[in-house]
Amino acid sequence: MPTAILIDGAFFLARYTAVLPGVGQHSAAQVAKNLFTWALTHLEDKDHGKRDLYRIFYYDCPPLAKKAHHPLTRNPIDFSKTPTFEFRSEFHNELRKLRKVALRFGRLANFGRWEIRPKPLKRLLRREITVDGLQEHDLYYSVQQKGVDMRIGLDIASLAFKRQVDQIVLFAGDSDFVPAAKLARREGIDFILDPMWKPIPPDLHEHIDGLRSTCPRPQHGS
Repeated sequence: MPTAILIDGAFFLARYTAVLPGVGQHSAAQVAKNLFTWALTHLEDKDHGKRDLYRIFYYDCPPLAKKAHHPLTRNPIDFSKTPTFEFRSEFHNELRKLRKVALRFGRLANFGRWEIRPKPLKRLLRREITVDGLQEHDLYYSVQQKGVDMRIGLDIASLAFKRQVDQIVLFAGDSDFVPAAKLARREGIDFILDPMWKPIPPDLHEHIDGLRSTCPRPQHGS
């Protein structure tokens, strides 16, 4: 039976910047190509030969397209005209072109909030700077994804119960998927986690059958 590969999109893109330096210079097509290559590498089993691919499922939300005002400058921002929106839209389109890749979309929450990035926040808490010392790029607009984790869990359950695959590879790195992993294993599925070299919590180790990262290892262990 074949292998299904499930990729948490937000996790993948966040880890991509840690795995490959100079990510800002990578086109959407290059990132999509790397994703496809790293996913297919999981089909190469040195003990049992090459496995068949059922499908690659990529889970994400459409990019943020709302308008807001920056809290420091009060300048209006149209997120649909930002480089992030352009990249995510193009990246999704590149994935659609790839064979046996299916996109699963959740949605973004109707509201968000401005947050301070970690480095300037630390400086602020240490009183190295004041609020007046914050720069425009020190803040970012944070909005929550809705329905992505649920879709991943439902697909894992469906693949297991319908016996469509005998192996699932999941690109993720937190404990939210422990219940789904336990269910899949009870149904006889070989459950492999690819955390892209990110350390994982002990309870996640307990409920998987294997741990394998196929992307390049980060140079500084990040």
